[in-house]
Amino acid sequence: MVKSVKTTMDRLPIGRKEEYDMNMQEFRKKIEAQLEHPEWNIKYNQKEATLRIEDTVTNKGVTLSLRPLLAKWEREEYAGVDEAIRYVKVGLESMRQQVQLKGNESHIFPVIRAASFPEESKDGKKLVFHEHTAETRVYYALDLGQSYTLIDHSLLEQSDITSESLREMALFNLRSLPKSFKQQEVAGNTFYFMNAKDGYEASRILDPTLIEEMGKKVQGELGIAIPHQDALFFVDLVNDTGYDVMAQTTLTFFGQGRVPVTALPFLMGDNGIEPVFIMAQKKPKGPSN
Repeated sequence: MVKSVKTTMDRLPIGRKEEYDMNMQEFRKKIEAQLEHPEWNIKYNQKEATLRIEDTVTNKGVTLSLRPLLAKWEREEYAGVDEAIRYVKVGLESMRQQVQLKGNESHIFPVIRAASFPEESKDGKKLVFHEHTAETRVYYALDLGQSYTLIDHSLLEQSDITSESLREMALFNLRSLPKSFKQQEVAGNTFYFMNAKDGYEASRILDPTLIEEMGKKVQGELGIAIPHQDALFFVDLVNDTGYDVMAQTTLTFFGQGRVPVTALPFLMGDNGIEPVFIMAQKKPKGPSN
């Protein structure tokens, strides 16, 4: 869809500010054209280079940052631009749906977020979450098909569901999801990349059965990473190269995710998973502070 941007615009070298500004303006117009809708208002913030798309019916909206999208376009990563536009459209459409938990219990799942993730929604409602590690928290989502909504306490009250019951439902549903992996070996260390593409890859770190299975499979130390919402991988760490590659891969994935979680990988210890900072060419001595 947005791939036509390249064919309808002259390639402009990004060096001087004037060239960048002109390129950004042309790019913005093309993105706005993709988001035209009779009931959506689009506002451009030139200083921040963002588009705010708001639904005139719900008075809710989505903010789209253009700088990373322009960078993707310049690298000819058109699928990433298409995905961002689809995310906006699906998000705005889902905001019109009437959300209720009763009758939708099987569509409730846990989602992993960074420990710094907001505790309230943008309209001031307190979100339901549980602590996980020093780096992460567990929030809860109602799956709406092509999108989802995070569950807040007002939804729980309306449905007469406790936060503990919500947690149990979400974890039960999580265990029913498929667990397929792609396997890759690097210098004797085996990497297992989750290959589900359902939006709950990182959430599977909450499945104790999966962690136990992977722990039995490895010959060395078990490494785990959840750099963003759609990524989870395990590593059978048998030498220092494995630690280095795990750290580098986690950091790379962290920078690519739409919903980043943590750039620190984890190691399986006696007390569960613990985040670690890995120095290059050195095996980590213990958990981060």
